[in-house]
Amino acid sequence: MGILQFFTLFGAMGMFLYGMNLMSSGLQKAAGDRLRGFLSAMTSNPFKRVATGVGITALIQSSSATTVMVVSFVNAGLLTLVQAIGVIMGANIGTTITAWMVSLLGFKADISILAVPLMLLGFLFSNSKKDRNKNIGELIVGFSLLFLGLSFMKESVPDLKQTPEVLEFVKQWSGYGFWSVLIFLGVGTVLTLILQSSSATMAITLIMLSMGWIPFPMACAMVLGENIGTTITANIAAAVGNPAAKRAALSHTIFNVFGVIWALILFRPFLNLVGKIIELMGFPNPAAEGFAVMNPDGADGTAALYGLSMLHTLFNLINTLILVWFTGLIAKVVTKLIKEPENKEEKAFRLKYIEAGPLATPELATEQAFNEIIHFAQISRNGLGYARAAINETDPGKFEELRGKLVKYEEISDRIEYEIATFLNAVSAEEISERTSLMIKAMYKIIGELESLGDSGESISRILSRRNLHNKTFDDNTIKKLNAMIDLVDNTYEVMIQNLKLAFDGKLEEISNAYAAEDRINNLRNNLRDEEIESIESDRKNYQTSVYYMDIVSELETMGDFMINISQTLYKTKLKIS
Repeated sequence: MGILQFFTLFGAMGMFLYGMNLMSSGLQKAAGDRLRGFLSAMTSNPFKRVATGVGITALIQSSSATTVMVVSFVNAGLLTLVQAIGVIMGANIGTTITAWMVSLLGFKADISILAVPLMLLGFLFSNSKKDRNKNIGELIVGFSLLFLGLSFMKESVPDLKQTPEVLEFVKQWSGYGFWSVLIFLGVGTVLTLILQSSSATMAITLIMLSMGWIPFPMACAMVLGENIGTTITANIAAAVGNPAAKRAALSHTIFNVFGVIWALILFRPFLNLVGKIIELMGFPNPAAEGFAVMNPDGADGTAALYGLSMLHTLFNLINTLILVWFTGLIAKVVTKLIKEPENKEEKAFRLKYIEAGPLATPELATEQAFNEIIHFAQISRNGLGYARAAINETDPGKFEELRGKLVKYEEISDRIEYEIATFLNAVSAEEISERTSLMIKAMYKIIGELESLGDSGESISRILSRRNLHNKTFDDNTIKKLNAMIDLVDNTYEVMIQNLKLAFDGKLEEISNAYAAEDRINNLRNNLRDEEIESIESDRKNYQTSVYYMDIVSELETMGDFMINISQTLYKTKLKIS
């Protein structure tokens, strides 16, 4: 094998992987918001959940993207972990369609001859001004590159029949009985880990089988290994995620490992079942003793390819039919193994959505980010509760504890803003539509306003600290007025969060509620200021105490300004996630 042929093989593999990613991305963008609606229509019927997983994964050609959506829904409370496991089972079945597509179109029909003309069509679509047409163009180009890459891979793989000594070396690994099965299972696992794509490993296995490098049983063992390899990839991605992401990844591992165990125990009978099905289709039995691919383009080559795809499908189908009855048990096991953080406060501060899994397409990623922004707003509202408690606290020790919490909330706001912004930067680096670009710009502005709300809480703690340092206190009437102001600010928080949720669902038609909430704050601020000035003049109230009081009133009013800015941004940009 020459150096040029070697690099051509790996270049073709890269083209295949890039085509697969591009096609999946285009499919997801073209499907758009229907994906979310499809998932949210989940019912309590486990078989409908499985069917949903099959349908979505078959549509977008990415079980990873399906898992990301599912975990996001678990975090949002729209799906239970039990429901999510059902969808993940279905996603495993859906991903087997890729193997059939490669077998039927890449080997038997050899659609690669149409790849270049299809690229012209994809180019024409991609030059359209409509986002939907651009997405279809991306899909077509990805589809073309996938099969063009597969064609180059087949041509670049050396024919070992012309070098009998090399072929004999490869085949000797098939002569160790059940140990050979385990060896090739390990090869499939490692190859999937390296390529980060079970579809690419499946394509390589199909090529090796059709070229006669390995016998049918060893190719089947590689497919079983691919199913383990893809779960390791998911667990690595979820390692930095939240408990929901880790539980979803672990349930996927339990599902596939259980399947591989029974498939290994019943390896020969399972292969015989696959072989009988292929025989019923009118082809030679690939599981029969002495079967070998003598002619890749003949009936034996077709039998081997279809047999391997059939095994992949049957493995996931049978596994699902067995385990779908035990989704509740699996959920309990993974929940027991992966516990929530013991510190409830620390749990509340953690990101929930953008740590749920690997970055999907921009459309799904912006949904994750917006969910995180709503969560950020809810955390920020908790900080107002500590500000209220600090204003009402008279015990110096307890006040210092509350002041420390307000300082911590300000630091948390800074961190969350930074992490969401970092995530949005990664999304912006992708090829995004104009609509997605506008959404991201709006989200940058919103997280900036939310971070400023955290600063306001910390500013209130500093004002109170200065008051205490100068041995000043607020009387009961002043505390009552500040509580009234805080009530209005809290109500404005509620309005802002409601508008964020309405925008997420595409139902934010107007923001009169936000304007009304801001007017109430401004009117009370004006009244309190006028009353305080009058008290200073008539009652000779301590001026320094009044300054601290009015500084807090001013800071609370500023918080209302930050919140109306958020509602205005949502409305002006017509931000619509779903």
